[in-house]
Amino acid sequence: MEDFTTLRFERDGAVAVIAINRPQAGNAIDVTMSRELLHAAIACDRDDSVRAVLLRSEGKLFSAGGDIGAFVGAGDKMPDLISEETAYLHAAVARLARMDKPLVVAVQGFAAGAGFSLAMLGDIVMAGKAAQFTLAYTAIGLTPDGGASWLLPRLVGYRKAQEMILLNRRFGAQEALDIGLLTQVVEDEDLLTRALEIAHQLAAGPTRAFGRCRDLMLGCFGETLETHLEREARGIVASAGERDGKEGVRAFLAKAKPEFTG
Repeated sequence: MEDFTTLRFERDGAVAVIAINRPQAGNAIDVTMSRELLHAAIACDRDDSVRAVLLRSEGKLFSAGGDIGAFVGAGDKMPDLISEETAYLHAAVARLARMDKPLVVAVQGFAAGAGFSLAMLGDIVMAGKAAQFTLAYTAIGLTPDGGASWLLPRLVGYRKAQEMILLNRRFGAQEALDIGLLTQVVEDEDLLTRALEIAHQLAAGPTRAFGRCRDLMLGCFGETLETHLEREARGIVASAGERDGKEGVRAFLAKAKPEFTG
């Protein structure tokens, strides 16, 4: 397994755990972290023994977003630095979104900027009660990255996304849950335990079917009804022909718990 300097990448059975690990810098995302996130995402995607992924952070913050100190330090080369960083980060986001494994995200503390984008990427997104969120980009004269401007309109609606991106209002976990950004809010001390439980629950499921579900939902806003119906038909037929589909139907009729193998 690759040695990382800004992440911890571990296995907990069939669950791969990616932990952002720059707590001394507010878990700010720099070029190194972006590159390492891509490498971790590829490892999760390519390893068939990984059946679910948990993304979390060390320390008090989930992530303060991009490393503003590094931006300032780059001087006139700031656009070049950001270009390199987003190349890695966006490839990582796309890989995590497209892999055939569900993604659980556990958010503690503050999530801003690209940290906000990563927090919203999960299929299941959980937060501790003390979590806080803001986009923050336009407050420093920049624009969203990490998929924020693609995800937000789909999660909360176009008008709410406009408010969040342009006004940069900070809001807490309960409001994030109420507007559709989160799946669940739990006690802060229970966050990691509960997130890992859900990741293992997903890892025990029909992961090939999960992958097709993820792909269908990613494409649903850019397709005609007829195109999407055809993709749904092909997906369910493929799933029905696989072991997990047959096992699920058998177990349902037998009133037994299915044993999915992915």
